[in-house]
Amino acid sequence: MSEKNINKDKNTFAFGKINFTFLLIGLAILVIGYILMLGGGSEDPNVFNPEIFSFRRITLSPLVLLVGYGFIFYAILKKHADAE
Repeated sequence: MSEKNINKDKNTFAFGKINFTFLLIGLAILVIGYILMLGGGSEDPNVFNPEIFSFRRITLSPLVLLVGYGFIFYAILKKHADAE
């Protein structure tokens, strides 16, 4: 390996611009998913609030979180165009 290639390897990042873009999109989706999961609690601990089992908290939020983690997983595994 020539000295030029060694210096090139030292100055490159593992993530490219597109990787960071997908990572930020995934993080934003995760924040939205966790916000959807908020609430549903009762002010009085002796009173049951069935709102905790709503569609938004039980079904929609976990699906949004899976999509967000999928974006992050893709961002980590995607090889950027400069890497050879």
